[in-house]
Amino acid sequence: MANTTLKRSLGLWAIVGLGLGYMTPTVVFDTFGIVSDETNGVVPLAYLVALVVMLFTGISYGKMVRVFPSAGSAYTYTRETMHPALGFMVGWSALLDYLLLPMVNVLILRIYMTSLFPTVPAWVWVLGIVAVCTSINAWSMKGTSNLNAILVVFEIVLIAAFLVFGFIALSKGMGDGTILTVDPLFRPGTEVATVLTGATVVCFSFIGFDAVTMYTEEAKDPRHMPKAILLTIMIGGGIFFVGGYMAQALFPSVDVFTNTDDPLPEIGLMVGGKIFQLVFVAGAFAATFASALASHSSVARLLYVMGRNGVLPRRAFGYVHPRLRTPLFNIILVGVVSLAAVSMSLELVSSFINFGALIAFTFVNLSVIAYFVFIKKRYKTAKDVVSFIVLPVVGAALTGLLWVNLQLDALVGGVVWAAIGLVYMVFLTRGFRRSIRSFDFEDVEVREAEEELGYHRHHGHGAAAAADGGSGAGTGAGTRPGADGASGADTAER
Repeated sequence: MANTTLKRSLGLWAIVGLGLGYMTPTVVFDTFGIVSDETNGVVPLAYLVALVVMLFTGISYGKMVRVFPSAGSAYTYTRETMHPALGFMVGWSALLDYLLLPMVNVLILRIYMTSLFPTVPAWVWVLGIVAVCTSINAWSMKGTSNLNAILVVFEIVLIAAFLVFGFIALSKGMGDGTILTVDPLFRPGTEVATVLTGATVVCFSFIGFDAVTMYTEEAKDPRHMPKAILLTIMIGGGIFFVGGYMAQALFPSVDVFTNTDDPLPEIGLMVGGKIFQLVFVAGAFAATFASALASHSSVARLLYVMGRNGVLPRRAFGYVHPRLRTPLFNIILVGVVSLAAVSMSLELVSSFINFGALIAFTFVNLSVIAYFVFIKKRYKTAKDVVSFIVLPVVGAALTGLLWVNLQLDALVGGVVWAAIGLVYMVFLTRGFRRSIRSFDFEDVEVREAEEELGYHRHHGHGAAAAADGGSGAGTGAGTRPGADGASGADTAER
């Protein structure tokens, strides 16, 4: 029915766990060969640069999630603070990386399984993995969270074991021969341009901290969201930096690897032997599966918000199953898209992901300025200037700097995707004769929501109040930023 809402079942650490699961901490070893080659052997420096950029952007996300405590992330923030049409284009761009991330995870898992069982057709693994991820996400968000927590703990324990084995190997003269070295952070020939290029690659690893905002309407206490965002960035970034530092100290040159595209199995073998290699690969599998679960669920919620706002067909994309309390149609759709992992190449898919992510990051920073400076007029004190102008400007500039350093394939593919979105918006608005905002509410649905929620009986609100809060789900899409984001969903929950 129109008033069915998402279930509030996630605590602070459950949300952080979902973010870390999305980020996949072991990816630092999967991409180590590529990034080391790009940066001339300073992988941890690239992660440090990316971490600084993500912290600025994370602060902006924390500000905006307080104002709009609803799912939708950059799409909602841009839509409410700047313009609905611009919000749609930002959401459409972000949709590219959100849709492709589940497919990338399934693709990686397919590669793992076909390498172990080459006689089994690849489609068998893809179909099985997609079926399991789709079923878990469809059943309940709490089930997804619990399984994700187990997998994340497992991979963190394995990374800790890698650090122990790595320290022992360094003490025996492997690589740089000592952990007390600055070589992983600076080597002769290190250039700013190459470090920035490496940072654009590793920022892919951080995609996940922003995805936790998709769970705002399922958080037990939405006030924990800013803390969850920063904790996800700092814990994930710390793991990436320490893991990258140790790996770079152990392997100053990538010439020792036979496969630089994904040296994780070789790293495990060289550092800890055959048994550790098997366990390490198992941990990578667990990490990737955790990311598959988290990315699958978050993109389903972005589609849900866009459907609830009417910019995607509402009856399908804005549907929440009345018993399961999950966006069932979207979850199944993401599973269907992920089936393309049977034939797609990892290089092709992964090259497009950062385009949408960096667009979203940039506009979240700009949304802070638009809302607090231009709407709320918060620029009269030094604290406000720093908080609402200086920090988001730096964040936008840094994400923009990474964006312009993307590979050409990613830029071309992203522009094509954006052009498709623009054409769709022109069609949707009948050549801009109809506002994007006009799709927010339908009178019939509002009346149904009022009747089923008992607005007149329990709250004394009229149709205008229901329209302001949304069609029973709380979109954060009304005309009063800061109030609407949670009104419908919170009312339904209470």
